[in-house]
Amino acid sequence: MLINISYNEPEITKRIEEAVGKVFTLNQRWKLGGIGSPKLSISSCSMDIHNLLILDHNSNTCNIEIRPKGIIVRFRSLLETYALVIPYYKLQLYKGKAREYAIYEAHHFIKVHVNLKTEHQFMRKIMAQKAAVSPPDISNL
Repeated sequence: MLINISYNEPEITKRIEEAVGKVFTLNQRWKLGGIGSPKLSISSCSMDIHNLLILDHNSNTCNIEIRPKGIIVRFRSLLETYALVIPYYKLQLYKGKAREYAIYEAHHFIKVHVNLKTEHQFMRKIMAQKAAVSPPDISNL
């Protein structure tokens, strides 16, 4: 779900919380070692997101927030903030090249370029959180 979150609208906040859950408590954030990513540079993206990013001449960057039932990928265009809200059951995370991760949800995707060890660890944290929340596979029963 790609939405504009620039303004504090209770209806949008409710839709986000239904999809990916409420924000972790401070104690849970400490246990996870943080829930927010550093600034990630976008190397490519789907057409809907690309059309938003080309409106300004700033560098294309995003950040990711982990929630109990999914992730939120936030990026800015002009003076607006947009969010790609992805529940874990729709999230597909691929490591293509050595320093590039692709985040897919239905017909939206964002490929981010990672440099630092902390950024790779954050992507592993997303995969671990998804595995912890996902129901067991039928073949494992």
